[in-house]
Amino acid sequence: MANTVSALKRVRIAERRTAVNRSRKTRLRYQIRAMRRLLESKDTKAATEAVPKTFSVIDRAAKWGIIKKNTAARYKSRLTIRLRKLAA
Repeated sequence: MANTVSALKRVRIAERRTAVNRSRKTRLRYQIRAMRRLLESKDTKAATEAVPKTFSVIDRAAKWGIIKKNTAARYKSRLTIRLRKLAA
């Protein structure tokens, strides 16, 4: 266990940041899951309306460092491809 005052403070900060990051990652996963469910149910209108919110959550997660930039790009690309197939 940490002994110095500064080390104890870092432990407290790390715990708070872990909680924040966990909630952000959960929000990301739920949003992607919701988008995938819309695509699987072949609901083009609802899926199209959900795209901006989903991409926003993905971009913010990449900005915060929850996921990497390329991972965010891959998620967005794959969702877009599935939406285009559905719309065609």
